[in-house]
Amino acid sequence: MLGLRERGAATRLVLVRHAETEEAARGLCVGRLDVPLGKPGRRQAEVLADALADPPLAAVYTSPLSRARDTAGPIGAAHGVEPVVVPELVELDFGELEGLRFERIEAERPALFRAWMETPDEVRFPGGESLADLRARVIPVLVALRGRHDGQAIAVVAHAGVLRVVLAEILGLAGDAVFRLDQSTGGVSVVDYPGATPVVRVVNAVPRP
Repeated sequence: MLGLRERGAATRLVLVRHAETEEAARGLCVGRLDVPLGKPGRRQAEVLADALADPPLAAVYTSPLSRARDTAGPIGAAHGVEPVVVPELVELDFGELEGLRFERIEAERPALFRAWMETPDEVRFPGGESLADLRARVIPVLVALRGRHDGQAIAVVAHAGVLRVVLAEILGLAGDAVFRLDQSTGGVSVVDYPGATPVVRVVNAVPRP
């Protein structure tokens, strides 16, 4: 799998961003909107499943949104496990900005857009969430899943915002540094826990056919 070293007795988290969504969603602010995978995304999900087919995964967990579930499905099938939906893994709620084009947000709400790009940890989206809210619901779930699968490898299929806050927490990065962590569609990050201290093996590797 991705040329990784053997994990030994370590607990391994394989963090996967969902595959590519349908073309109509590109350029839109999409958090809680349930945008499906496009045809290339469905193919990308199969490529991910091939890349992650070995070594074995004990479980696959997924956001409830279809773009994550349809990415998790082939991965789970490759290991003979049914992906488990975890509601807390859903993407950040952008509230009133959901479904708007980024150019429109920048034009109509320039102060909010600038703060989002420059100091994201200080932004609460109108009618939605902040990064602090996202961290508060996601991090305890990841800690619980890791404890449930001590000494095993599991996959977590989620969204860019979710995975950024998880990696930032693991790496000890300040909240405003989340955009320094690229999270491509179909990107894979791997974190091992040989003990209490995590070791980040891979960040945002995108398997190719």
